[in-house]
Parts: sequence; C-alpha cells; structure tokens
Amino acid sequence: MTRALLSLGSNLGDRAGYLRLAVAGFRDVLVAASPVYETPAWGGVEQPDFLNALLLVEDPDTDHWGWLRRAQELEKAAERVREVRWGPRTLDVDVVTVDSADGPVTSDDPELLLPHPGTPERATVLVPWLDLDPDAVLPGHGRVADLLAALPQAEVAGLRRTELRLR
Repeated sequence: MTRALLSLGSNLGDRAGYLRLAVAGFRDVLVAASPVYETPAWGGVEQPDFLNALLLVEDPDTDHWGWLRRAQELEKAAERVREVRWGPRTLDVDVVTVDSADGPVTSDDPELLLPHPGTPERATVLVPWLDLDPDAVLPGHGRVADLLAALPQAEVAGLRRTELRLR
C-alpha cells in the first residue's frame, strides 16, 4: 500500500476546470482534497496567479513511479506545455511525498525527487497540507507547522483561500 500527497496548480485557462480534471483522474484512489487557494506565481516569471490544492491518494498497487506517471498523464490531458521553467501552466501535478508500509519513500532520481525538494519553502503546499493534516510531518524536515512558521509572513499572507471545492 502506498499513500501519496499530490500538489495541484493551474494558472492558465479554466484553472478550476483543470484542478477538477486532476481530481477526476484520481477519483478512484482519492482519500481527501484540501481547500483551494489562490496564490501569487512563484519562481520569478511574470504570470497570472495560481489556483493550488493538495490531494491525498492511496492505492495498494501504485508505487511512487506510478503516482508520477498518473500525474504526468493528467498534465498531458490538460495540454500542459513546458516552455519556461516555473512558467505558466494549465496543470501542474507534483508528487510531494509517498508513504509505503515500510515508511516514507525517498528518491534521489532527478525525474522524481522525494520528498519534493521545494516543499519546505512553499506556503502553497504547506498551508493546504495543514488543512488536511494539522500534525503533518515532512520526512527529513520536521513538522509542517514548524516549516510554515519559519517562512516569511508576506509569503504566507499572499495565499487566499477560495470557496471552490474539489470534492
């Protein structure tokens, strides 16, 4: 059995529709969906704001590579184009963490770094994660609440919770 935490983001086209596409693509394994947040773009590229959310998924037959492949298929279905690093996108699905019966899965493969390396610095992941699990721990980094408390307040204040529901 593996359980994965997936980060969703969209800032082009029908942003809510693309997030719903991702939810539909994981509906058979969906455990929980966070609230949706509107967030400023990150990475230094001028672009529209994002809608972001997290999904908790679980499946006895899917390993960390399986979660990545499913995520990539959904990005492809959303016609995601990768032209600029950290640029605008219809749909971004990142595998943040994966837990197996043996504990947290780690990977240093450049195609799938686990836990996702940007997580400790991204309020766009940490805030909705705490909505799903107030006691969450990022393997190798500590409590998610502590990571969030260490971020600059301006970054956290930039997140705006929406009324949009994915479940």
